[in-house]
Amino acid sequence: MAKGSQLSQLKNALSQAGLSKQQQQQKNGKKRKRSVLDEKEKQRKAAKLKEIQQKMNPFDVKVTKLKHDVGGRRIAGTVGRPAQSKQAGIERRKKTLLKEFEDRDHAGGILDRRFGENDPTMTPEERMLERFTRERQRNSRGDAYNLEDDDELTHYGQSLSNLDDFDNVGLRLEEEEEDQGHIDRRTVHESHFGGFDDEDDDDEDSDGQPQRKKSKAEVMSEVMAKSKEYKAPQQEEDVNLRHQLDEELDTLRSLLYAPDPSLKASDRHSLEEKPSSAPAAFALPTDEKDQEYDQFVRELAFEKRAQPKDRTKTEEELAVEEKEALEKAEKQRLRRMQGLEDIDDDEDRGGKGRRRQRGGDDLDDDFVDEENTSGVLGAGLEGQEVEEDSEDSEDDDEGGGEEGDLTSEDSEEEGDNEAEESESETLVKTNKYVTNSSGKTVDRKELPYTFPCPGTHDEFLEIIEDVEDADLSTVVKRIRTLYHPSLAQDNKFKLQALTGVLIDHILYITSPPTPKFTLLASLIPHLYALSKSFPTQSAKRFVEKLNLMQKNLKRGLSHGVTESSSKTWPGLAELSLLRVTGLIWPTSDMNHPVISPARLLMGSYLGLCRVRSLQDIASGLFLCTLFLQYEGFSKRLVPEAITFLYNAILHLAPNTLKDESALPGCFPAPDFRSDRCMVLAIISGKATKRMCIRKPDLTRLLAEGTMDEQAKVDLLGLTLELMNQYADLYKGFQGFVELFEPATALMDSVKCDGLPHDVTTKLSSTKDMLGRLLKFSHLARRPLVLQAHKAIPIATYIPRFEHSSSNYLRNRDPDHERNESAKLRAQYKQEKKGAIRELRKDARFLAAEQQKKEKEKDQVYNERMKKVYGSLESERAEQKAMDKEKMKDKKRSGRK
Repeated sequence: MAKGSQLSQLKNALSQAGLSKQQQQQKNGKKRKRSVLDEKEKQRKAAKLKEIQQKMNPFDVKVTKLKHDVGGRRIAGTVGRPAQSKQAGIERRKKTLLKEFEDRDHAGGILDRRFGENDPTMTPEERMLERFTRERQRNSRGDAYNLEDDDELTHYGQSLSNLDDFDNVGLRLEEEEEDQGHIDRRTVHESHFGGFDDEDDDDEDSDGQPQRKKSKAEVMSEVMAKSKEYKAPQQEEDVNLRHQLDEELDTLRSLLYAPDPSLKASDRHSLEEKPSSAPAAFALPTDEKDQEYDQFVRELAFEKRAQPKDRTKTEEELAVEEKEALEKAEKQRLRRMQGLEDIDDDEDRGGKGRRRQRGGDDLDDDFVDEENTSGVLGAGLEGQEVEEDSEDSEDDDEGGGEEGDLTSEDSEEEGDNEAEESESETLVKTNKYVTNSSGKTVDRKELPYTFPCPGTHDEFLEIIEDVEDADLSTVVKRIRTLYHPSLAQDNKFKLQALTGVLIDHILYITSPPTPKFTLLASLIPHLYALSKSFPTQSAKRFVEKLNLMQKNLKRGLSHGVTESSSKTWPGLAELSLLRVTGLIWPTSDMNHPVISPARLLMGSYLGLCRVRSLQDIASGLFLCTLFLQYEGFSKRLVPEAITFLYNAILHLAPNTLKDESALPGCFPAPDFRSDRCMVLAIISGKATKRMCIRKPDLTRLLAEGTMDEQAKVDLLGLTLELMNQYADLYKGFQGFVELFEPATALMDSVKCDGLPHDVTTKLSSTKDMLGRLLKFSHLARRPLVLQAHKAIPIATYIPRFEHSSSNYLRNRDPDHERNESAKLRAQYKQEKKGAIRELRKDARFLAAEQQKKEKEKDQVYNERMKKVYGSLESERAEQKAMDKEKMKDKKRSGRK
């Protein structure tokens, strides 16, 4: 191939092949007329041009190199032309896939089924000849129902060819069909379309004038009148027949109610004297089932029908009704208090006997009968809803039997010296104290129905100053009803402030010296409902109190852990708040904005505070109970609680251990055998042996600080019970053996000689249960072993010998079926690859076609917009030219 550009190479190739025009002109010497080339010359030139084209682009040919070239053997596929195959594939897809893609949303169309129409090999003459042949063949076939035969068809002996229609051959409509509005032939012939061949005088009236053309209404009225006239005889016959049947009914009735032949002649004569009462007199005797049926029918006749109920009302409508009911009741109460007559007395007297039944809106999931218990809104309001009550409204719902008294524990001893009170911050800051629990009997006043929504705890105390403790829940309920969020825009913020007020009041009523836990139980449902309505704001209120408790703990630890004057352990108010926190918020979450800080705070109390007295042990045991409640579902490990239970057993039960080094396990015991904890152990004696385990009165322990032996016995029994519950909670842990093995050794070291019988029994049962659980845990453990797997063979380097060395026999299997299945799998794999390749090519082709269409649309749009812009620019140019001419004319005339 000559060097140079592609154009120069093409020219040289054409000149060498003798296909250039200049070379032919020089060869002939002068121009000649073009002669018609024969077929051979055309084929020769086409072959030369194709050869030149292939030489100009050598990359169009793809050659597969053979590994072993054998002479005389031809292998298909060694030489390929990818460009040509690609172009052929594109052309094939344009004819098939592109048409299907363009017609994908088209429906309908004409399908040409003419003979030879879709056959390109047939000429028009052949198509016409084929169609003519098919038509003659169809006509030549015999037809059993050919009406063009010579046979004459008859009906009832008359020829059908002589009949114009079927009116006179007996094909009449049935009587019921005529009753449905059909009109006879005579009426149709004379009134609708007939009568054109009547006498001439029909078209003229009596005066000789031409008859007036009737309107459409007149024609239709005549048609209806004639139709009624035609139906009248038939209707008259029906009426006569009906009267005849009525007259003959008496005879049928006498046959139906004939007297019984078995009756006596006198009875039969008496019955015949009263023919008018035939149905009742001749009635046959009925059995018991018929009498029961008749009685049931009479009861249904007198049964009261169901009345429709009121529609289901929305929450906003119910809130408005409750608010209006409270305001109305408050107005009535004020009028009664002033001695005025009630406005609605007459209405109440008149409507006393007809009380409205409660509908679907008056029922909740916690519906309570009004006759037995009054509603939460208080007496005087009927039909009001009861708000959802908390599932844990009572404080004594712990799992063990001691949990009822755990909830009645006391909080911080606020009656200590004033210097310490100034150091620790109080959880509730109030300047007003309400004491309405005195022994004096005060006349019970009528409770108001409307109250202002308190923003602070002092305002709440002013509201409930003259309110009994039993009515406190009613007051809170009425405040929530009056300030429902749907009634006003600011009510939402007022109820959010009420949440903090209720938390402060819970801390206030559970503080020493007179905690009120029954009052706490009545406030928990309202606090739960408010926290559910406003979770974010309520969580902030709880976290603020927890942060304040954490600050008090830090301050107490800084003053000295072992000092008796430092406040480290939580008091009754703090414990009550932690208890309420677990009742309101979910305790099983991994991370919770309220429960997580509460768990950390309780763990800090158990892990950092030191035991100094029975009050500290009582507070710690209550925290262990709270942890048991918190982790009941999640079963998270709380090592602080287990460690505190071990230390409680060491402090309360006398044991044979001498010092800290003799303790089993590795749990910390910093206060073991200390001077302040030696007095906490149970002292042996006759009086002590006669004692029994009771529920510990933790309120008295925390408030009064008693040190009697009965309190020690109660706390030891509670410790053993908590140990049982924690062991049952953690029995599925992998480290259960290491966690509770020290407990069995610790209980074995307890001196049971001077302890009460109940304590020794409880101790032995606890040891037995722990022994069984430890045994099961040991059996569940398995020693570490290597991973079980298939044996790995030793590597061999012996060469593999084949019986046949031919390449085409290498992949053949002696088993015929296995060999065929392998071939099918290989063929399936190859076909699958080919199908995937073709689908990808089809997708690329369709994407390219869509892109072309989009470009064409864009091009047409751009051209159209160019034309629009061009026309606008030309018009604007003309307008500017006209404006210039006008300005010039104005300047010439001297005008500006």
